[in-house]
Amino acid sequence: MSAAANEPLVVAHDLARTFDVSPPWLNRVLERKPRVLLHAVDGVSFSIERGKTLALVGESGCGKSTVARLLVGLYAPTRGGLQFDGQDAHAAFKTPEGRKLRRRIQMIFQDPYASLNPRWIVEDIIGEPLREHGILSEKVALRERVGELLKSVGLSPLDMSKYPHQFSGGQRQRISIARALATQPEFLVCDEPTSALDVSVQAQVLNIMKDLQREQGLTYLFISHNLAVVRHVADQVGVMYLGRLVEVADKQKLFAEPRHPYTRMLLDAIPQMKHTGRSRTPVQGEVPNPLNPPTGCAFHPRCPHANARCSSERPKLLSIAGVQVACHAVEEGRI
Repeated sequence: MSAAANEPLVVAHDLARTFDVSPPWLNRVLERKPRVLLHAVDGVSFSIERGKTLALVGESGCGKSTVARLLVGLYAPTRGGLQFDGQDAHAAFKTPEGRKLRRRIQMIFQDPYASLNPRWIVEDIIGEPLREHGILSEKVALRERVGELLKSVGLSPLDMSKYPHQFSGGQRQRISIARALATQPEFLVCDEPTSALDVSVQAQVLNIMKDLQREQGLTYLFISHNLAVVRHVADQVGVMYLGRLVEVADKQKLFAEPRHPYTRMLLDAIPQMKHTGRSRTPVQGEVPNPLNPPTGCAFHPRCPHANARCSSERPKLLSIAGVQVACHAVEEGRI
């Protein structure tokens, strides 16, 4: 039974994923080393409405790609859950019915050079999901559908017989998008789909994705570290830092009035034409070691507004003036 149309399509609640990165057992015994756990994602909650785009941004290593893999079922969560269209997605992935759910959730990967099989021609690459999910098996119908999918991403059906190495990076990413669209999904998880591409090609790929969203009513989770890209595609933006969400807001609100000090720092680092000549604040300090994160608020060693409470107590993601923000300074009205 489908959830009500006004309910969010995707709801993540307290999602967490921990990886055991300990040395081998014998080394631990001989060198008396403890087990080492990496909290890649640590209690992330958000929802995405149908036909909308939530963008996750943050520096490398903040857990964005792990969230993407949790949403498509490539990782199982250590804690928390994911509701898709009213059903528990991770429980469904383990059942025979999970194949139907996988048809509705697809992923576009970051590197179009690595995500396409170099030994297969384009017809087989895009046709594979159609065959695997039993949507089409008849050869003529399959070719026809692959041709339609190639046209929908601005390529020609004549490209079917070519290999990935015969295409540019932008064209390969279009092939990846066509493959993701083959099962007619409702939800696409896009893990930095334009970061490996030139700026001019990025714009073409993003425009294709926006057009497809409009035509097919797709819902996107868009992962990026490029705020200019996010401004172009997102409806809502979630800012991640060291495995946690520190701010979630509508795009206009976030760019016009960032609340969290980390969001301010990220936005301040973007060059802007109207501020030519003004000295920019570079992103201060380094991301802490995720194996040994700071106590309290993870951002406090880099934050100009940090006090004793920030270094000892972890802030909760609270709704303040229509924006979700995890910051003691904002909560107390100090900034």
